[in-house]
Formats: sequence, structure tokens, C-alpha cells
Amino acid sequence: MSLPDKTQVLALETDQFRIVVPKLCERSVKQYSGYFNIAKDKHMFFWFFESRSSPSTDPLVLWMNGGPGDSSANGLLFELGPCSIASEGRTTVSNPHSWTNSANIIFLDQPVDVGFSYADTGAAVKNCADAAKDVYSFLQLFFEQFPEYAKLPFHVAGESFAGIYGPNVASVIWRANQALALSPKQGSTRINLASVILANGITDPAIQIPSIVDYVCDGPYPVYDDPNGPECTKLRSSVSTCKLLIKMCNLYTTDFTCGHASRYCRSRLFEPSMKSDLNWYDLRKKCDAADRPEHCYKRTPWVETWMNNPKVKAALGVDPDRSFRSFNMDMNREFNMRGEGVHNAAKLLPELINDGVRLLVYAGKAGSYMMANYMGNERWVENLDTKFKSQFAAAEGQPWSVPGSNEIAGQARSAGGGDGRGGNITFVTVFEAGHMVAHDQPAAALDLFTRWIKDIPL
Repeated sequence: MSLPDKTQVLALETDQFRIVVPKLCERSVKQYSGYFNIAKDKHMFFWFFESRSSPSTDPLVLWMNGGPGDSSANGLLFELGPCSIASEGRTTVSNPHSWTNSANIIFLDQPVDVGFSYADTGAAVKNCADAAKDVYSFLQLFFEQFPEYAKLPFHVAGESFAGIYGPNVASVIWRANQALALSPKQGSTRINLASVILANGITDPAIQIPSIVDYVCDGPYPVYDDPNGPECTKLRSSVSTCKLLIKMCNLYTTDFTCGHASRYCRSRLFEPSMKSDLNWYDLRKKCDAADRPEHCYKRTPWVETWMNNPKVKAALGVDPDRSFRSFNMDMNREFNMRGEGVHNAAKLLPELINDGVRLLVYAGKAGSYMMANYMGNERWVENLDTKFKSQFAAAEGQPWSVPGSNEIAGQARSAGGGDGRGGNITFVTVFEAGHMVAHDQPAAALDLFTRWIKDIPL
């Protein structure tokens, strides 16, 4: 799609909003982009697209990439948005498998200092709990400005480290809704929280990080030739200490205990599994170590090129002097040093699920950044202490196919639902897909997403 010659129509600018109507990516639907100033010193960038189908009734989805430090522009332009990056970052092309086929979607750069979001000096976010509160503040401002979307079913969705972001955001929303039910507050919107969607996420590290050993030694795409060889034996010897340190982190929740757990588990279980000739995100593929910053995909750096185009920034309502980084490595290091990636976010979900909020977890079978592999994801879902626990434990995986295809796209386990409805808890293993399912299997990912938000069984 060609770039506009000038800045698009300014929709609104106040102390809290700076919003434009861009004509980028897709011109057939209504879209908005710009900033909501959630505080005087915090400015969150978003890009919103209405559904291609029925925007007045289709659900509203918040999409967050992970990292930590990963801009949601990567999800938009590389995986599931209405357009895909092309021509070395000079343009975009329409994505026929966009999730906007079925939903209105907010792509949000969060925490602040990710992507085009920014904080003034000293206002950076240090942990996932505070980041979730900022997202809630953003949503309140969004619904204040766009109340027509507040009545729609709302889904919190994200990938990778958003397996931690997502439950934190959903928990803040759910608790705020409980408080509003007891004591309505003028100017506050009750968010119609329908489900949490976690794609190839890291959510319960005490279960998922140890699963690395099973995945790289005994999985369908083993990293090591001999499951009983010295490499796998050494990995197994570190599991018990890793589990103990994560337990101490979640008991004391200090930067010291959690940072220590993170450093130990990463150095003993995660980093040794990263063979230099493998694509971390898809173990079916090789990747030269020199290509690792771009995730071994040639189109990844194109996102940064396009987003830094002066015409694109002007059209999106971004200051021409503000540069875009698709990944904030400084934030990634900061969060990892504090051990944010070993906090148990799964513990936030049972009270939501028991109250009717649905949970979809899916993972590609061919490689999910090691610790986010499908084995560990299925195990933590099995471990969730909800009223559906025994039913889910007894549920057998059922084949799932995309309509019109003779191939099996994956395997699904569900609990709850019934009477023509989808499950309250569903786990899906997606075949022939790595960490980024919507990139690797776009038609299957769209079918899975659409059926889920429409509460249709797989």
C-alpha cells in the first residue's frame, strides 16, 4: 500500500488524547492511532482497526506482544494484522487472514518505552503488575473516547511474555469490575471481560521452564541427538534447583529472590538449549547465529524500517523525532534482572475462570522459544485449580481441522462449554507451527481465533 503524502485528519487532541485517523495498512475499515496519556509522564501508543465483518457487534480484542520489550507492531505487521510488511519495509500488503476479519483489535505498545510508547524521565515501568495497571488506565481512556466499543465482549490476547502480561491485565480488569459492581464510580467503565487468549506464552514458569528438558531431549523436534547423553543429563541435574528457586521467588516476591531464580534457570536450562544453528522460534529450521537479532526471519527488520518512515510516523500521529525500535532490549534486561519472567501469572486466573471468564491457551508444536513449548503450556493448564480441573484432566485431545481442509490443523482439549458452545478452558496444540502460529499457519490461527471469540467448539 502506498504511503500518504501528508499527515492524516486529526481526530482529537487534548491533555489526555492525541489521536489521528491514518490511512495506512487498510483503508476499507475505520481506524485510529496515536496516544493516550495515562499520566502526565506516561504516553501509550495504540493502533486500532475495526472489524472487516461487523464492527458494531464483533468482539473487541486487545493484542499485546511479549518480550518483554516487543512492540505490538510486530504482531500487527508480521502475524495477524490487516496488512503485512513487504518489499524490505517500503510498503505493506493486505493480509487475507487478518484477525480483523472477525474482531475489532487494539494493537498496544506496552509497557511504556516499548515501540512508540514512551515515558518521561524517571517514569519507566519496572514490573508486570504496574504495567497491567497502566493498560487498565489506557482502556478506561479508550472507552471514554470511544464508548461505542464498551458494550462489546472484550478479550485480552497476547503472545510469548504476554503469557504473563495477559493474566495480570485480565486480573486488574476483573478486580476493578468487582469494585465497580459494589460501588459504581462516575467516569469509570465496566469492561465486558469475556476471555483471555495466550499464544505460545510463558505463564507458570515453575512448570514451564523445567519442561524445556523434556522438549529439547524427548520432544518431536529434539535439540540433542541422545536423550540420555551428557547434555540432557546436565540439564536434568539443574531442574530441582530451578524449581526451588522459583518457589522461593513466588514466596518472597523480592527482586533479589526472583532475579536469582531467573539467572539460574536461564543459564542452566534455557541458554544451553540454544544451539547456534537452530531457529529458536521454529526448531524445524536452521538459523545462523548472526541473524538472531532479527529472530531468523528476513521480514522482521522490515517492520522497524517501515515504522521509522517519516510519512508513516506523520500518518500515525507520532512525533517526527521519535524513533521506533521493534524490540527494547534495555527493558528486556531490566525485567529479567528483576526476575519478572519467573513470577507465576497462572495463579491470577482461577478466580476469573470460576466467574465465567474463558481461557484459551495455544502453542505451536514445532518450537515455542523453548520455555514456552507446547508441553509446558499444556501442563500448567492441567494444573489450574478451577472448577473445571477434573473435567479438563479427563478430556482427551480431539483433532481440529480448518473448514474446507482435509488436513488436521492441531489437537484441542477442552473443559466446560457444551450445548454448542466452546470450552471454558481450552488448550490447543497447533501442528506445523513454531512460536509465531499466526505467521506459520495463518488460516488455522484465524479459524482458531474466530471460533474461540464466537464461542464455537473446535
